[in-house]
Amino acid sequence: MTTVSLAPLDLVALMSSRICHDVISPVGAIVNGLEVLEGEEDADMRSVAMDLIKKSAISASARLQFCRLAFGAAGSLGASVDTGDAENVARGLIGNERTTLRWNAERRLAPKNAVKLLLNLCLIAAGAAPRGGILTVDLDGEGDALTMKVEARGANVRLSHAAAGFLSGGPVETIDAHTIQPYYTTLLARECGMSIKASTAPEVVTLAAAPAPHSGAVADASESSGTRSAQVESVGSANPAAR
Repeated sequence: MTTVSLAPLDLVALMSSRICHDVISPVGAIVNGLEVLEGEEDADMRSVAMDLIKKSAISASARLQFCRLAFGAAGSLGASVDTGDAENVARGLIGNERTTLRWNAERRLAPKNAVKLLLNLCLIAAGAAPRGGILTVDLDGEGDALTMKVEARGANVRLSHAAAGFLSGGPVETIDAHTIQPYYTTLLARECGMSIKASTAPEVVTLAAAPAPHSGAVADASESSGTRSAQVESVGSANPAAR
């Protein structure tokens, strides 16, 4: 497995760039709509502009709420998070006319980083289905026995080159604002003491996270040395980049 490290300041900068990239599009559309309203007297055009502003505002709000829970603190350190909140922000961002989100996870309190990991797996799965499809989320177990699975099913579903590289632990050419999110996902898995398995089949991508083998021993060793190794692997991948 290739070890990739990133300075804390670089991580913060790239994550900030990623969040800004996600939000700037709907915010820009709001600005455009307001400019139309300012100089337009035609009632039909003003109606179109207002519709654009409303839809863009809803989109921007959904993206910010998702980012707050998936990337931000969302409470005190070590806090538990209601998975119902995770479902709500995921539906707000992912569920649309092209993508159906099937959330099969029973509502419960779960460790904050585990919820963040689940949402980031949802984000990778959604990215694997750019033309839409069906995303299915499963969450089982409690505490240290927690397991999760996110499946994307649809036409031309495939992992991006960046996601495949990070999730397989293979060689990674660069870490930038486009690749920081899958890298961040592996960091979350490490902090949760979990391993990620990515498998692909025709029109299906499955991302599963479960407690890493001997995760307790790994955690004990890491606490004494101040370091911890990410345990990320890919199985059965049909994408050459993920092998």
